[in-house]
Amino acid sequence: MEKEVVSKNFIEQIIDKDISEGHCNVVCTRFPPEPNGYLHVGHAKSILLNYGLAKKYGGKFHLRFDDTNPTKEKTEFVQSIIKDVEWLGAQYDGEVLFASNYFQQMYEAAVKLIKKGKAFVCDLSADEIREYRGTLKEPGKNSPYRDRSVEENLDLFERMKNGEFPDGSKVLRAKIDMASSNINMRDPVIYRVARMTHHNTGDQWCIYPMYDFAHPIEDAIEGITHSICTLEFEDHRPLYDWVVRELEYENPPKQIEFAKLYLTNVITGKRYIKRLVEEGIVDGWDDPRLVSIAALRRRGFTPESIKMFMELVGVSKSNSSVDYAMLEYCIREDLKLKKSRMMAVLDPVKLIIDNYPEDKVEYMEVSNNQENEALGVRTVPFCRELYIDRDDFMEEPPKKYFRLYPGNEVRLMNAYFVKCTDYVKDENGKVTEIHCTYDPETRSGSGFTGRKVKGTIHWVAAPFAVPATVRLYENLVDESKGVYNEDGSLNLNPNSLTVLDNCYLESNFKDAKGGDSFQFVRQGYFCVDTKDTTPDRLVFNRIVSLKSSYKPN
Repeated sequence: MEKEVVSKNFIEQIIDKDISEGHCNVVCTRFPPEPNGYLHVGHAKSILLNYGLAKKYGGKFHLRFDDTNPTKEKTEFVQSIIKDVEWLGAQYDGEVLFASNYFQQMYEAAVKLIKKGKAFVCDLSADEIREYRGTLKEPGKNSPYRDRSVEENLDLFERMKNGEFPDGSKVLRAKIDMASSNINMRDPVIYRVARMTHHNTGDQWCIYPMYDFAHPIEDAIEGITHSICTLEFEDHRPLYDWVVRELEYENPPKQIEFAKLYLTNVITGKRYIKRLVEEGIVDGWDDPRLVSIAALRRRGFTPESIKMFMELVGVSKSNSSVDYAMLEYCIREDLKLKKSRMMAVLDPVKLIIDNYPEDKVEYMEVSNNQENEALGVRTVPFCRELYIDRDDFMEEPPKKYFRLYPGNEVRLMNAYFVKCTDYVKDENGKVTEIHCTYDPETRSGSGFTGRKVKGTIHWVAAPFAVPATVRLYENLVDESKGVYNEDGSLNLNPNSLTVLDNCYLESNFKDAKGGDSFQFVRQGYFCVDTKDTTPDRLVFNRIVSLKSSYKPN
């Protein structure tokens, strides 16, 4: 019997090698977001990748906030990120961790570098440091403060910590190589003076470590074995390795880079989303037109659909863009067998069956999902006055129009054949009522074979209808012109949101609550909005239409 070939991505191959060579006993990964905004779908790739690796190898997964820059960080973002990670099903070991919990150890690490002659206090301004750094073609030059004694550096650094110097007046720099071909290694700044109130440590510190110094220390302290990050950190890896080597950690973590997830025609940049929120173009970081994880959750996407999407995208070393239609394909695939297919009329017009008794109500048995019998059946009321969609009637139809028009007969889904006999228009020429007669012999399930009709339309019994607001979404940007204009501004689509306030849904929607999702027959998948729905009014977001432009390989 042939052995099944298991395909592994390049990260798994590296981990396998580390384990086989004895470099790693228990795999430990982490997701280390900066709490300076809401996470987007690209972050979901990192969360699921890191968690998935830990789970696959029976290891540990940490959720740790890289909160070393208090100017942009908020507790609101911390809470939203925790919610996103937990919603995706990534179970982190132990408590939520914070880089700021290690500030004392980072300070001691900096002191250790000073004592080894590997760090110095520099008085150059930020502009002067940039000027001294050199270019990609020209080496940098040493700071005039580079040769300060260990004793002087220790004294100055402690005084920096004690708040004796103004913000920006002094920095601590690693002493590496100003002629390095990698600019990140040209004596990078590892600490700065900054009097800022921190969301976690308050006013305890007035010096803060730089990300490139803090990150490898956090990983080493926590016993992270594989520090998985995106490709833009590849040039920072020599500095990462230098820090853990010079600080002499016994089992240093290994940094591995993978390609970011880029989606076509979506906005992921935090500064752009922040502007959209502040200008009221969207109603928050969780507006369903965005691709933040919070927005996808509110719109009705599921963790399973996002996991499926990430599996289709895969893990690679080269950047590429993925069509948003692939994400839509995944949510359709996830919902199609899980959700009831129910009747909703989004642009209603009254249909009156003149020969149906006025006081009669029948209850029709309807399959919840024809592709999944396990979802069972429900009953829907049927009576003389119904609502149908305006698109299902035409006064003067074109050829091959099989729905309702004067003299034509159609089936009302799960009910009877009806034939249009007349219609009524208002003073503006808009159809307000359609009159029909029904054939009582043609009830669904009766076995009627007398004649056939080509059209079937859905409906809602008017006296039992549940009123609702329905929101239809298009891409937030104009796909034909791309996301950004030449001046860097966003190329917004003015039709990205359509609000329908006069919708009617079948009576079984009366118990729907925030977060519930359904297929609206012939319309698409919809989710009850968790933010704007009230006890008196259901608000639905369209998750995705029924038609897909994406074809899986």
